[in-house]
Amino acid sequence: MSTTPNSKTGIGKVTLTVNDLDRVSGFYQEAVGLHLLRSDAATAELGVEGKTLLELRRDPAARRRSPREAGLFHTAFMLPSRADLGHWVKHAMKTRPPVLGASDHAVSEALYLSDPEGNGIEIYADRPVLSWQWKDGLVHMPSDPLDLDALVAASGGGDWKGFPEGSKVGHVHLQVGAISAAEAFYADLLGFAVTSRYPGGTFYAADGYHHHLATNIWNSRGAGERSYPSTGLADIEIVANPDFLASASAKSADAGIASADLPLGLTLSDPWGTEISIVSSAQKNIQE
Repeated sequence: MSTTPNSKTGIGKVTLTVNDLDRVSGFYQEAVGLHLLRSDAATAELGVEGKTLLELRRDPAARRRSPREAGLFHTAFMLPSRADLGHWVKHAMKTRPPVLGASDHAVSEALYLSDPEGNGIEIYADRPVLSWQWKDGLVHMPSDPLDLDALVAASGGGDWKGFPEGSKVGHVHLQVGAISAAEAFYADLLGFAVTSRYPGGTFYAADGYHHHLATNIWNSRGAGERSYPSTGLADIEIVANPDFLASASAKSADAGIASADLPLGLTLSDPWGTEISIVSSAQKNIQE
């Protein structure tokens, strides 16, 4: 059972451009645990229960994105329970994917890895909401050592069979060129609340979550607008309640920020050219 608030605004899916579709798709299936839903020569859609969480677009001619550019820091896939995360850890111990780190963030427990083309990945499970510590609107979210033995013990029996029912993209962490401009876009314009600040990083959320988005300058301080075509992040889909969508639409128009209408919402780009699609949760649920 998920311990996450019943939020109407959150991340729907993440879209990446990749050079080698088969290799990257295989990694997300075998190492991460996503299920292949649909594929052809140009795209692959991966997710769970028929819901796409990750779309991969093949472009063998796209330049390989530099790790110092603006764009994706990591896509964070959230598992429904601590036992599920323990199952994934046992699976990783057998398959040995390139795990780069692990942290206990108090609100969640997380492991980090990278796909074959350098796109960051987080796999995590939330701690119970009532255990989260808030002060003056900000949540306590440290990066402490993760107790892997305790996670494995929490998994109980059974084998890992890929992402279980209820898994989703919990948040997306971005690299940006400047924190002030990032806060102006993601907080002031889009309407996400700032929920935590680290040196060089800001975290944002809607509906009382610890974070749906984050921005940092740890590798990308001073980065300019992204140059396309390149590999890496192509689009973040934000599934928003109607009020959030209407506010973001009005504020972007007032600010003179170009946007395009989608069947269910709108799409616009952040100051570094990262595309953000905001779709209506009400309409998307009807469509699905």
